[in-house]
Amino acid sequence: MTQTISVIRGDGIGPEIMDATLKVLDAMNLGLQYEFVDAGLSALEKTGELLPEATLESIARNRIALKSPLTTPVGEGFTSINVSLRKKFDLYANVRPAKSFPNTKSRFPAGVDVITVRENTEGLYIGDGQTITEDGELATSTSRITHKGAERVVRYAFELAKKTGRKKVTVVHKANILKTTSGLFLKTAREVAAQYPEIECNEMIVDNTCMQLVMKPEQFDVIVTTNLFGDIISDLCAGLVGGLGLAPGANIGDENAIFEAVHGSAPDIAGKGIANPCALLLAAGQMLDHLGQTDKAEKLRNAIVETLEAKDSLTPDLGGTGTTQTFAEAIAKRVA
Repeated sequence: MTQTISVIRGDGIGPEIMDATLKVLDAMNLGLQYEFVDAGLSALEKTGELLPEATLESIARNRIALKSPLTTPVGEGFTSINVSLRKKFDLYANVRPAKSFPNTKSRFPAGVDVITVRENTEGLYIGDGQTITEDGELATSTSRITHKGAERVVRYAFELAKKTGRKKVTVVHKANILKTTSGLFLKTAREVAAQYPEIECNEMIVDNTCMQLVMKPEQFDVIVTTNLFGDIISDLCAGLVGGLGLAPGANIGDENAIFEAVHGSAPDIAGKGIANPCALLLAAGQMLDHLGQTDKAEKLRNAIVETLEAKDSLTPDLGGTGTTQTFAEAIAKRVA
């Protein structure tokens, strides 16, 4: 059975880490076919648009996309491409695993294995209602939380915990201060949690969550929270395991899903062949899980771990002298 996926090679180091990732996927004989489409600066140069209609049509048709980092130019009239994609395809669950790997800069080499499930379409992060007065003295933005939005992302977190054998879901909020928006999220989460008695549920205020993650991350299993809090917490978790170079992300909706490296396009090292492809490779593993190829996904993750353990052709950020391609080749040999 073949599966066509939309592939966005991205900007900066994006094409390099995408080529490396596809090299590994091809070595696994997965039956994947690629439909290459453009977004970001590369699309702007070719078509005059950051997010061409042809790209949106491809993702809608194939339902699955693998995406390298994109650059959104700074300036009036340009909005976040990632936020636009999430809105367009109603990708309401952002899933960010953070797990310790060998021979990395993890502060807790044996102790971190956390999945952050972040609501992806509501809240302050999407930038609704942004205004500023003519005199520049007052700026406003609107936070909008719905029962539907909260219910579906919390349910996704509990279903993910159930499917993957995880035992606890932590609902992160600020309902002590944000009594309407965060309050609604927490109230809805309690309603959903009551339907999963086999899974432990606890509640934690966001500032305490950040402190506890730094002090005792092993107490967390699955975290579910609102958009802005999830953006911050998931990067904190990435920092615990060595940085964004090891942080994949999945954007999941009922019809479509986009898998990505969550780090930036790193234009300062673009073209040097030294970018670490692990984040995008791990995102590809999430994609395989989503496609029901869980054994292949686990094989890919194991190959990454084995390559890190062997210190085989690691990129400079991981303490090696390898290149993006030689690192990918070392992983490809282990999965072939």
